[in-house]
Amino acid sequence: MIKDDHVPSLLDVRGVAKAFSGVHALRGVDLRVRAGEVHCVLGQNGAGKSTLIKTLAGVHRPDAGEILWRGETVEIADPDAAIELGIATMYQELDVVDGLTIAENIFLGHELSRAGFTQRGEAARRTTELLRRLGHANLPPHTEVGTLSAANKQIVSMARALSHDIKLIIMDEPSAVLDTEEVKNLFAVVRELTAAGIAVVYITHRLEEIREIGDRITVLKDGRTTAVGLPVADTPTAELIRLMTGRDIANVFPERMPIEPGAPVVLDVQGLGLAGVFADVSFTVRAGEVVGLAGLVGSGRSEILETVYGARKASEGTVRVRDRTLPRGSVHAAVRAGVGLSPEERKSQGLVLDEPIFVNIALASMTRFARGGFLDDRAARRVAREQIDAFELRPADPDRPARTLSGGNQQKILLARWLVHGTTVLLLDEPTRGVDVGARAEIYALIRDLAAAGNAVVIVSSEIEEVLGLADTVLVVADGRILRTLPAHQIDEHGVLDLVMKGTAA
Repeated sequence: MIKDDHVPSLLDVRGVAKAFSGVHALRGVDLRVRAGEVHCVLGQNGAGKSTLIKTLAGVHRPDAGEILWRGETVEIADPDAAIELGIATMYQELDVVDGLTIAENIFLGHELSRAGFTQRGEAARRTTELLRRLGHANLPPHTEVGTLSAANKQIVSMARALSHDIKLIIMDEPSAVLDTEEVKNLFAVVRELTAAGIAVVYITHRLEEIREIGDRITVLKDGRTTAVGLPVADTPTAELIRLMTGRDIANVFPERMPIEPGAPVVLDVQGLGLAGVFADVSFTVRAGEVVGLAGLVGSGRSEILETVYGARKASEGTVRVRDRTLPRGSVHAAVRAGVGLSPEERKSQGLVLDEPIFVNIALASMTRFARGGFLDDRAARRVAREQIDAFELRPADPDRPARTLSGGNQQKILLARWLVHGTTVLLLDEPTRGVDVGARAEIYALIRDLAAAGNAVVIVSSEIEEVLGLADTVLVVADGRILRTLPAHQIDEHGVLDLVMKGTAA
């Protein structure tokens, strides 16, 4: 383990351990955070990041180890105790209340009052001051939070933290729902906070963000700390990946296999349009081919996939799977023809989170597993176990609720579901969103394996590098139009962005 230096720490976590029903989530974690720094915490899903965050936030109490705050040992018994110390937490699932105003959210639980009456005017004034401090004075305090974008909801969450005497803010995957411009604004706010002496613990799986915003890095693996306080500028990406995964990843994208000469066209989309969203979309996908849609958020990429799948009813054009023309707007017909969709919002649109793994895998094949109108649990579990082994799902328990799995393992459930159904066309929308670098490499390999088995695969990703690394053929999309179709090896990220910007400006 790499040692930290002797600069005094604001927060010092030493050997913290935590187990749940005999399962060890933390096995001895160290973390040292200085005032005014951005300290990034890295680790694969399941490394213990969430448990560490909740321990510092007062949600969990450690079984062993100690936490020092400004050099003194403390017990963080509950979230109020964390706030009293000066520690605030922004969870990935933002805990703002949509039905309340910005001011009401910021002072929720510590309302401003005098003689038993709420001081709405004073709350509005202080809210404006806090928002100005965060560079968002344009947000009216009486705006209902439910009408705000995800980025502005984050600002409200930060303002609520700053309404207390906060010295450290923990941010859990704060950029997960933001576009490029919103991420830039987030980073500007973080820099303002650290300039004022506030420390930020920044949890992310995006290595490129660490280079832009981080000062030091602590790495977790399997509930243990593999490195503490590495300087961002002096630590190569390859070393971070090795510390996270325990292995070297020379190239996360698997080698492309040549498509068989004369491979049949499995998916044929011609002149497809959705009024007001996209128009005249045409492309084909052969057996064994991966086609990627590259473009910016709002270009129409996801809507194209949803229309091919029948979740949206096309206003023009045709979709053919092998020799079958699909009726417009029919998911049932698409699934019967062998089309499967892994949606961008896998948690809300793809999975039944409180149901076990085996039920989620069986969902598209209920007629196969139905006996007298009821699910044959035994048969579904047997097939699920086969898929768990094939996809190396962890934990390998078919009765485990889908909610408890990491993002990478949830994505594997969706792939397993469509394979069990006999799907031959896979539509994958943001297949690695919220997935750490180690699990990404596994999913990339699975996608290429599925293509090599003769499936037709279409992927959408906000990360252009991902599209170029996985796809055989790339469709560059902007403003609901396909600007160019070409082999992936004939274009780079700069070329895609150049086409997109010129197409958008046209």
